[in-house]
Amino acid sequence: GFIYSSLKALGVRQYHVASVLCQRAKVAMSHFEPNEYIHYDLLEKNINIVRKRLNRPLTLSEKIVYGHLDDPAGQEIERGKSYLRLRPDRVAMQDATAQMAMLQFISSGLPKVAVPSTIHCDHLIEAQLGGEKDLRRAKDINQEVYNFLATAGAKYGVGFWKPGSGIIHQIILENYAYPGVLLIGTDSHTPNGGGLGGICIGVGGADAVDVMAGIPWELKCPKVIGVKLTGSLSGWTSPKDVILKVAGILTVKGGTGAIVEYHGPGVDSISCTGEEGGQATWPLPCAGPHGSPVGSRSMATICNMGAEIGATTSVFPYNHRMKKYLSKTGRADIANLADEFKDHLVPDPGCHYDQLIEVNLSELKPHINGPFTPDLAHPVAEVGKVAEKEGWPLDIRVGLIGSCTNSSYEDMGRSAAVAKQALAHGLKCKSQFTITPGSEQIRATIERDGYAQILRDLGGIVLANACGPCIGQWDRKDIKKGEKNTIVTSYNRNFTGRNDANPETHAFVTSPEIVTALAIAGTLKFDPETDYLTGTDGKKFKLEAPDADELPKAEFDPGQDTYQHPPKDSSGQHVDVSPTSQRLQLLEPFDKWDGKDLEDLQILIKVKGKCTTDHISAAGPWLKFRGHLDNISNNLLIGAINIENGKANSVRNAVTQEFGPVPDTARYYKKHGIRWVVIGDENYGEGSSREHAALEPRHLGARAIITKSFARIHETNLKKQGLLPLTFADPADYNKIHPVDKLTIQGLKDFTPGKPLKCIIKHPNGTQETILLNHTFNETQIEWFRAGSALNRMKELQQ
Repeated sequence: GFIYSSLKALGVRQYHVASVLCQRAKVAMSHFEPNEYIHYDLLEKNINIVRKRLNRPLTLSEKIVYGHLDDPAGQEIERGKSYLRLRPDRVAMQDATAQMAMLQFISSGLPKVAVPSTIHCDHLIEAQLGGEKDLRRAKDINQEVYNFLATAGAKYGVGFWKPGSGIIHQIILENYAYPGVLLIGTDSHTPNGGGLGGICIGVGGADAVDVMAGIPWELKCPKVIGVKLTGSLSGWTSPKDVILKVAGILTVKGGTGAIVEYHGPGVDSISCTGEEGGQATWPLPCAGPHGSPVGSRSMATICNMGAEIGATTSVFPYNHRMKKYLSKTGRADIANLADEFKDHLVPDPGCHYDQLIEVNLSELKPHINGPFTPDLAHPVAEVGKVAEKEGWPLDIRVGLIGSCTNSSYEDMGRSAAVAKQALAHGLKCKSQFTITPGSEQIRATIERDGYAQILRDLGGIVLANACGPCIGQWDRKDIKKGEKNTIVTSYNRNFTGRNDANPETHAFVTSPEIVTALAIAGTLKFDPETDYLTGTDGKKFKLEAPDADELPKAEFDPGQDTYQHPPKDSSGQHVDVSPTSQRLQLLEPFDKWDGKDLEDLQILIKVKGKCTTDHISAAGPWLKFRGHLDNISNNLLIGAINIENGKANSVRNAVTQEFGPVPDTARYYKKHGIRWVVIGDENYGEGSSREHAALEPRHLGARAIITKSFARIHETNLKKQGLLPLTFADPADYNKIHPVDKLTIQGLKDFTPGKPLKCIIKHPNGTQETILLNHTFNETQIEWFRAGSALNRMKELQQ
């Protein structure tokens, strides 16, 4: 009790108070939490307050975000400038990031989470032999971590989805997302939930701890990019092509600081997940070539991959397709309640977007993006010619479908429809082929309905219901590291080495049906719209555009029960972390700021070019150390390219003058009391939300990260851990700093929002020059820095 009362200065709300706010109808947010209600009444009240203040039409994004303001009457609201204090409805964590999130929550000293929260075991299962065998192996290898997460969930009131349940974002879509929800998740693809009309935002674990602690969550007021959809999808064109096209337009940083809001007449030709069936109660668009609605597609896919353009999140307005999906997944009561509040779940007519893009779905062609970056867009018809010109391998070694982006029932059905045509002509895949179901419910249903067997007959291997190769959890055996090769996937992200740790793997991202067609043909020089295959009878044939049910005709098969409810009484629950564990480590508080400027900072590395969170804190085999800060710090920046020698994981030790691994050099500096800094390029920290990319440099002695620009989540994560994410006032100043220089950052005693800091560059020859460094800290975030971290600040306020 004293903890909550001592946090009143932060505006902490009492546990579960928000549950009683919806007066019109008491509808549970989820059947797993029957006493946690949707509070559309509060959303409506807050929207009306803000609407009177701003006196203008509101976008859907604004309605949901501003509808969750802690202080709608007094909050400063200016897109791109104000820091909003928000009250999210719930938190979701995947197992790789949940470890550090729960370790931080344990350190906070709080007894229970203040909002409904869940943990999902999907990241630690390595693809090797196939679903059942890989799952058994994962349970054995990760027993200590799974036990920690299960007991921590039980102790602190967090629902626990066991390994094998499925990918976090598919589970959220099936059980927790709903129109108008504000959900934060410790994974960058949390925006997947925008396919059900929610504002779902990826964050680091420290942000999740704020929400679970009942503290208002801070978000820089997003700009809103409108994407107007016209026309309708048909043929081989899929929802994936919408976001592949938008990624090509906006690039990997074009959405930074903004919510992407889809609207326009084309929206109704896209379903919320690619899963709809039966007769809609609202008007449907015209029938497609097979007599079915043209809209057998997926809004969730589009929102999911919005993470690749740096967007805060993406969202679609509430429509009949969401209503049908909610009903099919056992949530008709939520759909009926959403109908009552529908005006608040769509944009106002005449609302203003900061940027407007128009995509004519009728003219959109199938796309394939890559390699090495998700914004390098090519029409499928042209990629073969481009590959020949660029020297990319044409032969496709592996085709992989599934992932959190494309693993719905209809995704699997459309791939199976392509497979059936090939099998009818005696063909199987020329490439290796893997299938990842999105959830246990999807797995069980595609097994029952025959899709899984069709894909196996084509030569496919059905993997576990988990992230698998999409995040580097792939024990790949068909090539050696360093061997140049091409893979095609229905995933979302294709940075260098991401899927298999091989920097020479050219990974391309496209729709599941195109992956399937290309895996059958075995080459990038195949366009299913125009090219022919040859059957075993010697006759040529062309694949027809696939058609599949959007939702199963029968109800979903839920499969095995994989959910663990937190007990009502957790007083006897214990959470053990062994001091000798190599997988888990309790956290020690970071040191406070000493009140002085940062003098003579050594440059650990000056990074050349793209530096994602994969480069800063690699995944794959390192995932096993996500709960042990010291052990995982041995992967710090091992993928970043050192501008001094053009190599990865090779930097000069300023004391010994010897070149060595980045983590070893950082540890040397820490041992000898040398504080250090990283110099980065554009959009530093893009990609996954993993806060380990901020925790590791802080743990090993970093004080600042200075770049041309930051990705949103990573910049926030750095601030949360007491580091200084700073940007060059003049981006050209990046060229003034050399790896052998030392830096002094001045102005920290006067550290205030909006005021640049001075940086003195000290060259080895004794000369100096001064540059300015910008920052985006507000007053609260400056307190985090002074306290040493946001968690330290929380503890100070408790005391």
